Amino acid sequence: MTSRAEQKEKRREEILMVGLDLFIRKGFSATKISDIAKEADMSVGLLFHYFESKEKLFEELIKIGMSGPKMMMEGDQSDPLAYFETTAKQIFQFATSEPFVAKMFVLMSQASYNDGIPEAAKDLLQQDITYEHSASLMKRGQENGTIREGNPMSLTLAYWAAIQGVCEALVLYPGTPCPESDWIVDIIRRK
Repeated sequence: MTSRAEQKEKRREEILMVGLDLFIRKGFSATKISDIAKEADMSVGLLFHYFESKEKLFEELIKIGMSGPKMMMEGDQSDPLAYFETTAKQIFQFATSEPFVAKMFVLMSQASYNDGIPEAAKDLLQQDITYEHSASLMKRGQENGTIREGNPMSLTLAYWAAIQGVCEALVLYPGTPCPESDWIVDIIRRK
């Protein structure tokens, strides 16, 4: 038997998943709190016990989306190429086993372009240093001879755009086979 706290946390996670799906499909502005409540099979009043507003729900999803890159940056970076190999492999494993992960890539991309999202979410997105950090690692990998020559920021863009594209395709076409992570790493690998 599950405790009340476990039930509440499970319900909160369900709301996050429903909100994520709706924000991806309809966009932030077109998604109403009543849409979220209806999809979550609860009243609007009950939903407010979990999230005080649609904006707070969206901000929580952005926080979750920001936590992934932060965790990855805490990993072993002593060998930049190995870091990028591990990162791509882990993302694809999670994206195929947990659809939430692939959907977060879609939401984060959409949010980056959307002027209509809450200011707090915009502020969170401004803190993302994934590209800068990755470009620094690309440069280190070039220096140790494991990453191909070229502009480190351009290599970063190619690597992350490929991962982004795969995650978006997994969301759009469920059941599609995921490419091998090595194929993505080959974009940056010195031959």
